[in-house]
Amino acid sequence: MRKKTKATSVDIAYRAGVSQATVSRVLRGSPLVNIETRKRVEAVARELNYKVDRHASSLRTQRAGCIALLLFEDPTPDESHINPFFLSMLGSITRACAKHGQDLLVSFQQLSDDWHADYENSMKADGLILLGYGDYLLYQSTLDRLVEQGTHFVRWGAVLPGQPGVSIGCDNFHGGQLVGEHLFALGRRKVAFLGDASSRYPEFFARYRGCGVALHDLGVQVDPALQVDAESSEDAGYTAARTLLDRGVPFDAVFAASDLIAVGAMRALAERGLRVPDDVSVVGFDDIPMARFANPALTTVYQNTQRAGELLVDSLLRQIRDEPVESQMIPASLIVRKSSGEVPEPSEE
Repeated sequence: MRKKTKATSVDIAYRAGVSQATVSRVLRGSPLVNIETRKRVEAVARELNYKVDRHASSLRTQRAGCIALLLFEDPTPDESHINPFFLSMLGSITRACAKHGQDLLVSFQQLSDDWHADYENSMKADGLILLGYGDYLLYQSTLDRLVEQGTHFVRWGAVLPGQPGVSIGCDNFHGGQLVGEHLFALGRRKVAFLGDASSRYPEFFARYRGCGVALHDLGVQVDPALQVDAESSEDAGYTAARTLLDRGVPFDAVFAASDLIAVGAMRALAERGLRVPDDVSVVGFDDIPMARFANPALTTVYQNTQRAGELLVDSLLRQIRDEPVESQMIPASLIVRKSSGEVPEPSEE
């Protein structure tokens, strides 16, 4: 009984009516092949049950066919130490890698570790996706080192002029503007901000500035005494809200730099007998699953994690193929729920 031979790229090329080089481009996800040809080659490959020999391919191209995703530790109420915002992005990154035929190596890191070790030289991965970073000024020196050693990497975070490497991030400034405009429409004029508003946390800082600019343009002066530093955790939000309350400066709204901060702040407000949204409107940022189930449900700024994951993977693969790639921002959108209150109807005169 003859043993059935495995299909080869030559077989696919013959059946699809293209060159072997074109088949190779399609199988490695090259954008140089038009959609019609790509679909024809992929259909033939499925028909012949063709499987890519990853070992032979990596020897030939000197690539691992694998991307490393480095998740950095965050303070959380459970033992995961993973910011819940990144969980949905992890799913979209996984799907995007599968779409491009890439394996995904997920590694949990502490910022104090020697995480910039060269994954490429060891053939563990062809490039890095970085999620989370804490203090940006400390993190930036390691990004400089990655650039110096020629590592392919892309990170999720603030998109800043002259920063090392490629970043994919949300338009945090515009997100803050949306919050400021919304709170103004609710009749709120004394808006507090909970979150570190400095260059150490550029995403939070952009959200703070965006809200402040929107309010200023509407004729409202932002009081610096209503800003309290906080990292992205429930405990930090609770502590920051208590600090704000202890200052005794009147406020009628809280814009929290993240949903986790907002949830913690609402607990502190409730302990002091303040009702949300009757006494204080509360708005967060991120739209994590917890936001929908908070009591009351949290108004927040949505970041499209599915699109973010796709852009992170696509940008990294372009780098690996030595194609030009630039940092990009995805738009922010406001999700209005009960925690901010209802916009009053315009009065008829």
